Amino acid sequence: MFHFLQPKNKTNVLGRETKSVYQNSMKTSLLRKELKIMAPILLNVGNESTDCLEHGLVHVKNPHLDFMEEDILYHFNLGTKTHNLPAMFGDIKFVCVGGSANRMKAFAQFIFKELELKGDCNDIDDICAGTDRYSMYKAGPVLSISHGMGVPSISIMMHELIKLLHHARCRDVTLIRIGTSGGVGLEPGTVVITDTAVDSFFQPQFEQVVLGKVIVRSTQLDENLAQELLQCGKEIPNLPTVLGNTMCTHDFYEGQGRLDGALCSFSTEDKLEYLRKAHKAGVRNIEMESTVFAAMCRVCGLKAAVICVTLLDRFKGDQISTPHELLLEYQQRPQYLVSHFIKKHLGLHN
Repeated sequence: MFHFLQPKNKTNVLGRETKSVYQNSMKTSLLRKELKIMAPILLNVGNESTDCLEHGLVHVKNPHLDFMEEDILYHFNLGTKTHNLPAMFGDIKFVCVGGSANRMKAFAQFIFKELELKGDCNDIDDICAGTDRYSMYKAGPVLSISHGMGVPSISIMMHELIKLLHHARCRDVTLIRIGTSGGVGLEPGTVVITDTAVDSFFQPQFEQVVLGKVIVRSTQLDENLAQELLQCGKEIPNLPTVLGNTMCTHDFYEGQGRLDGALCSFSTEDKLEYLRKAHKAGVRNIEMESTVFAAMCRVCGLKAAVICVTLLDRFKGDQISTPHELLLEYQQRPQYLVSHFIKKHLGLHN
């Protein structure tokens, strides 16, 4: 017979371990709070860029760039010495960004036809073909760029995009993120125009750790632009459009309260209670990019909006079982709305 040795004072051992973990957790929490207090809180940045805003220029918030002989936009395979950025991009007025490279190519081809540009829409080249990180297409005054999935990926793209627009001396540019999302109390296929991008605590802010300190930036978007887009949605038949808060998470599964991931530490009722709190806070959809997109645009004085279609109602499930053909039609709805908006601004609306 085998005898398994049991540790003496098992309860005390576990107690010491639990106490140690708890103490370390408290120390980390206190340190994080201390660093957050030490960091500058960049919530009201509107008055810092008056000169640039008056001239409609795209500006950056980095004085070091003024002393660089060359700025290499590595992930775009572009640079200030290797490319004539003003000649290539100086006429850009609208920038549309989305996660999927294929979807943003399809959007570029779609808007090419919608604007009735000369040539064949299938001949549009990927400007970033020299890199496998992002894809970029230009259709007249519209730039269509993929940003990948999640805050880190779109953050890298946004840094280089804003610098690109700055170096190209672009003026009066509007940025719009178009994508998909999970609905909160909405039917699949509903287009949500973001009122405010919020974090997982339903706060209108984005936290960025910089040199060990937490920088907090506002995620308020342009209210007038959102209202204008909402009106455009009403003008398009069979395009259900609502205005609501968008919650941005750092994870697709646990971070969004999904029960179908490889890890899950909560119950069905825990999930539903969280979604009820989100809905009460004005959240109508969930995605993974809006907070950093809104924060960076706000700091740099860029007019911006987020438009995402819902693929399911998260109150009713976690997995997407909608037929592929219907999903494709849903994904095109933000594109129809943006096209309508752009054509109105260019005086091309019928």
